[in-house]
Amino acid sequence: MQFLGKSYSINIHGRLMDLGIPKVMGVLNVTPDSFFSSSRYMSEEGILYRVGQIIDEGADILDVGACSTKPGIELVSEEEELIRLRMALHLIRKRFPDFPISVDTFRARVSKAVVEEYDVDIINDISGGDMDPDMFETVAGLHVPYILMHMQGKTPADMQLNPHYEDMMSEIFQYLAKRVEKLRNLGVNDIILDPGFGFGKTVENNYEMLRRLNEFEIFDLPLLVGISRKSMIYKYLGTTPETSLNGTSVINTMALMGGAHILRVHDVKEAVECVKLVQICKKSGLCH
Repeated sequence: MQFLGKSYSINIHGRLMDLGIPKVMGVLNVTPDSFFSSSRYMSEEGILYRVGQIIDEGADILDVGACSTKPGIELVSEEEELIRLRMALHLIRKRFPDFPISVDTFRARVSKAVVEEYDVDIINDISGGDMDPDMFETVAGLHVPYILMHMQGKTPADMQLNPHYEDMMSEIFQYLAKRVEKLRNLGVNDIILDPGFGFGKTVENNYEMLRRLNEFEIFDLPLLVGISRKSMIYKYLGTTPETSLNGTSVINTMALMGGAHILRVHDVKEAVECVKLVQICKKSGLCH
């Protein structure tokens, strides 16, 4: 069974990954300071445990990050990011050589290193190419799928200081359209859009974007949604990231109904269940 509506696929080193049934991307943070403490793993034993858990629970893609980009954070150096990634990717590729890996980085040199040294399959850039002017040309030369995210603000340090839009959806669409055109002109074939929940947006902005998620269909590109345990959930409920699993499942379900093709999550088992249940509902006509 497949979801109703447009189906996409992405090229993973010569193998097509069909997104007709939405995929789940499990998060591994090789950092000491990511916003959700239970997602942080720095030891060899912890990294292998977490990756095994992600795979066992049914994830389709592993997303590895080594530089926290939570609001207000001071970014680690490029050298430190690479040290962390090389340690983690060496372990992962040795134990799980064929599992699809995305690396969450905004740096072109880091992207080049992880693809060439560890056959990383996808580059996930929170900055839409804005934090490194060489990113687009680098990704084009690497011939890997690229996740293009919208972020208002120049860096994670300032993105949440005072988010403001005159016409949010129009501004986001213009931002993405310019970058999609540039990537296409450089020969990048596999582009995945990420609206950037929580990146330069108020809680109200995030919920408006969620309500209008189906409007991203205008780009005719697959859509990734990453709302796992974010402040749009726990601030509204008056809780914390650690107690936001139930809220995350609710919002993930809404995102799937709005047309998401990939869910980026900390809790893989629950996200896989969301995909299965929404799939059944759409197939049976219970939801549209």
